[in-house]
Amino acid sequence: MKLTSRRARAIVVAIAAGSLALTGCSENKGTSSNKDSKKDQKEASAQSKAVTYADAAASTGPAKEVPGAKPGGTITVYQESGLSHLDPGQIYVSDAGQISNLLFRGLTNFAEDGKGNTSVVGDIATDAGKSSDGGKTWTYTLKDGIKDQNGNEITSADVRHTVERQFAKFIFDGPTYLQTWLAGPDYRKALPDGGFGKKHLPDTMLETPDEKTVVFHFDKPRPDLPQTLAMAGYSIVPEKTDTKEKYEKAPVALGPYKIAENKAGKSLKLVKNENWDPKTDAVRHQYVDGYDFQFGVTESTQTKRLIADQGGAKNAIQFTGSVDATQIQDVISDPAVNKRTIKGYQPYVMQLTFNLDRVKNKKVRDAVAYAVNSKSLIAGEGGAYGGDVAPNLFAPTLPGYEPTYDPFGRLKTPQGNIAKAQELLKGVPDAEKKLVFAYSNSEAGQKRKVAVEDALTKVGFDVVSKEVDAASFYEQIGKLANPYDIYITGWGQDWPSAGTVVTPIYDPSQVADGSSNYSHLKDPKVQDLINKALTQEPTEAAKTWREAHHYIIEKINPAAPLWYTKQFQLYGSNIGGARYSAESSYIDLNNLFLKS
Repeated sequence: MKLTSRRARAIVVAIAAGSLALTGCSENKGTSSNKDSKKDQKEASAQSKAVTYADAAASTGPAKEVPGAKPGGTITVYQESGLSHLDPGQIYVSDAGQISNLLFRGLTNFAEDGKGNTSVVGDIATDAGKSSDGGKTWTYTLKDGIKDQNGNEITSADVRHTVERQFAKFIFDGPTYLQTWLAGPDYRKALPDGGFGKKHLPDTMLETPDEKTVVFHFDKPRPDLPQTLAMAGYSIVPEKTDTKEKYEKAPVALGPYKIAENKAGKSLKLVKNENWDPKTDAVRHQYVDGYDFQFGVTESTQTKRLIADQGGAKNAIQFTGSVDATQIQDVISDPAVNKRTIKGYQPYVMQLTFNLDRVKNKKVRDAVAYAVNSKSLIAGEGGAYGGDVAPNLFAPTLPGYEPTYDPFGRLKTPQGNIAKAQELLKGVPDAEKKLVFAYSNSEAGQKRKVAVEDALTKVGFDVVSKEVDAASFYEQIGKLANPYDIYITGWGQDWPSAGTVVTPIYDPSQVADGSSNYSHLKDPKVQDLINKALTQEPTEAAKTWREAHHYIIEKINPAAPLWYTKQFQLYGSNIGGARYSAESSYIDLNNLFLKS
């Protein structure tokens, strides 16, 4: 998933930035963030354990009550940039993924118990799904009483429509797991109009025998389907109210809240969805009357307001932003303020990605990888509170993480290896030393721009920096013909499997406009290794993913690892139920309420 540009989610977590099926969840206890990276990473590894699939009993609402929760009031949400998307099918970035759980529902959803365990429960379905035929067939039965905000009952036809619209060309920014599993890498050819015409996916792929039943048929076992369907990008879009490209402006809610007012990039007001029935929902609550999103509020301003804790700030939270790096000491040195924070290790690896269509010389790419200054970049994120040096492209939250695998010597020289970079650049033509760097126009993006320019200029590169709108950052760098050579991106696993890292961002078959393969990597051996791993049992697959990881870094180098991200957020004193969500990597919106 891309990480948003607000915090180094393409959730993606937009960096700019994406939904992660992680398992750990640390309940806020007001303790200071741990500065011991090894201990932090050990705690992070707990998030790599397998997600469990829940039965019908665990999927039945209402959700367990939050101790001390009270109804009423409006929570103010501070956010620097506008949301990347509001069409569920386009959501693969952490900011939109965070709001998705308030507005939308899917066949399944992730449930966290606050004790470090995550399960997949039935959301609009009665359970996490029933598999047969060795995992090639999955059957879902819809719950009774599921309605959209207009009071229309959701049927299997809406589920079919949701799946089929993902094949349409106007859906270009969301996940592609389900589509490719059903119809292969060229899935759009199977249904060019996205099901809006007379043609639909055949029953051999997707079957809806009655209004309550949905059956998926695959050509090979797909044990991860319940987690895939829990992603925000597969949330239900009711067929009656789908306006295609225009759906972004006024999506229809199935969740506890709906949109009352949307001023793109300025503000967003959510109010209660009266047609949401808590008895059908095992995860969400509807304690507050609504949410008031204020966009354009920088992280430094957010932090100042929340530290002061005056007036409306008492009822406010940070959304995907974090405590401003220059104000961290002001937070941790004041016990009254520090107890109003949530902290956790995120699954994102921030990396300086190369556009391989433009930066074709591997010596140039390697020189950049040695030159970049992880220490300086992390300082801009808040130092030890914002992240750790990344020696490779797998995060500590991922099964198979190798803490000592450090091909660029990042752990020994986090400030960069200038001599090695300069050695690699000997004989390289000046024209190849000119690099166009795309950066996000956020406070964090500005800091990263300075750090990257400084590091690369020292070794002889001519860096031409180009500002890109933070809200559309991933959309812009996701264009095959983008005019940039390098850009900082962040990716986190969609669930605890290396396949949800290697496949989305390095699969050669996924090189296309809107794809997450931002480096445009097209290596045949990588394709072979991906295909091999996808047919193996988990233990064997882990070895293949490791081989692919090493080959990608050492033989291709499509991206220089920079840092692993940590989350450190602040909220107002009247906010109740605040805790860190390892699934979203931010404050858990499902349990929030106002104390008075």
